[in-house]
Amino acid sequence: MSENNAANENAQTMADALKEVETVHIGDTVKGEVLAVEDKQLIVGIEGTGVEGVVPLKELSTQPIDDIRSVANVGDEIDLVVISTIGKDKENGQYLLSKKRLEAQKVWVEIKAKADAGETITAPVTSVVKGGLVVNAGVRGFVPASMVADHFVEDLSQYKGQELEFKIVEVEPNDNRLILSHRAIVEANKKEARAEIFAKIQPGDVVDGKVARLTNFGAFVDLGGVDGLVHVSEIAFDHVDKPSDVLKVGQDVKVKVLAVDPERDRISLSIKATLPQPWDNIDTEAPAGAVLTGTVRRLTSFGAFVEVLPGVEGLVHISQISHEHIATPNDVLKEGQSVDVKVLSVDPDQHRLALSIKALQERPEGVEEDRPSQNRNNNRGGDRPRRNNRREEHTAIPAEYQQDDSGFSMGDLLGDALKGFGTDDKD
Repeated sequence: MSENNAANENAQTMADALKEVETVHIGDTVKGEVLAVEDKQLIVGIEGTGVEGVVPLKELSTQPIDDIRSVANVGDEIDLVVISTIGKDKENGQYLLSKKRLEAQKVWVEIKAKADAGETITAPVTSVVKGGLVVNAGVRGFVPASMVADHFVEDLSQYKGQELEFKIVEVEPNDNRLILSHRAIVEANKKEARAEIFAKIQPGDVVDGKVARLTNFGAFVDLGGVDGLVHVSEIAFDHVDKPSDVLKVGQDVKVKVLAVDPERDRISLSIKATLPQPWDNIDTEAPAGAVLTGTVRRLTSFGAFVEVLPGVEGLVHISQISHEHIATPNDVLKEGQSVDVKVLSVDPDQHRLALSIKALQERPEGVEEDRPSQNRNNNRGGDRPRRNNRREEHTAIPAEYQQDDSGFSMGDLLGDALKGFGTDDKD
C-alpha cells in the first residue's frame, strides 16, 4: 500500500471517528463518569464526547452536602445536565455540569403533578426572610407570612428547622416559582377537629387546654384544634388587669365550659370556675370580729362594696362608714381605695358579709353614738317622751339594688337606719 493510500485511509478513519462523537449543547442531559474527586468539585468524562466537564459541589444535590466523597467516587456514573461552557477552546474545553438541576427538573414535574391532583407536600423550613419563610421542597419554595398560620405571627423564627405540611398555592417551573401555604393545612385540620369537638363538648364540662393567644380582653385556649375564649373576668376571682399578668402562651390550664355556640364557632370558657370557691372557707378566713384590709370595688347611694378576699365582697353600709354624718359614700371613699374593715357578721350560705369602717375608728369628741329610742320607763317623772314630728332619717334604696346580686337583704342595706322604727313607747 502506497503512502498516499495509507494517509487517505487514516484520514477516513479519523473522519468516521469524529462523526461518532456527539456534539454537546447547553441544556443537554448527559451521562458522566467520575474521573477525579476534589474537595469542591468532581471531574467527569462526558460519555460519547471525548471531553470533560466539572460538577461543583453546590451543583451536586438539592440537599446540603458536608463531604463530597459521601455522594460520589471515582468510576461512578451519574446523570447530569449541561449548564454552560468553560473556556474558549470548544474541542478541548470543559463544560459546567449539574446533577442538582437535573434533580430539580424531576422535582418540578412531581410538584406540578401533586398540585394538579390537589395533594400536599411536606418540607423543612430552611430560613426566615423578610415577608415569610423559605422551605426546601427539592426546589426552593416560599411561604408568605400571611400563609404561615391562621393568626398573626410576630416572630417567624420559631418555624426555622421545622418540617411542615403545605398546600401548593402556585407552581411555575419555568420561573422557578413555588408558593406554599401552611395556613391552609392548619385551617383544614381545625375544621375537622372543630366538628369533632363541637359534637361532644357540653356546657359544664371541665377539660384541659393550652393557652394559645393572649389579648387585652381575654385568653384563647386551644382545646385540641379549637380555641375557646376565657374572658378576662373569668380568669381569676381577684381582679385581673391584663391576661398576660397571670397567664403565658403555651401554659397548660384547666377550664370549665360555660357556653357552646356551634353556629358562630364560639366556646366560652372559665378558669376561675375550676378553682376553689372563695366563700367555701369564709367562716375561718373572715369570721365575725376579724379586722381585714380590703379594696373598695363599688360605691352606691347606700354604701360601699369592699373586696376583702379574692372574689369575696362585703357591704359597708353608709351608716358604718363614719361616725360623722355623710351624705353619700363618695364623700369619703373612692373606688380602688384600700381600707381597713371589721367584720360585723358573716353568712356563708347567702354569701353575705357585713363590714364596718367606723368600728375601727375612735368616735370624735362631741359626736354621740347612734342609739334606739328609749323606753318611757327610763324617763324621769314618768313623762311621755315627745315624739319627733319628722321620722328618723334613713337611706332610700333604689329599686335596682333592692335585689342586689351581692345577696344582701333590704334590712342589711338599710342597716342602722331601721333602728327604733316601729318601737313607739306605750303608756
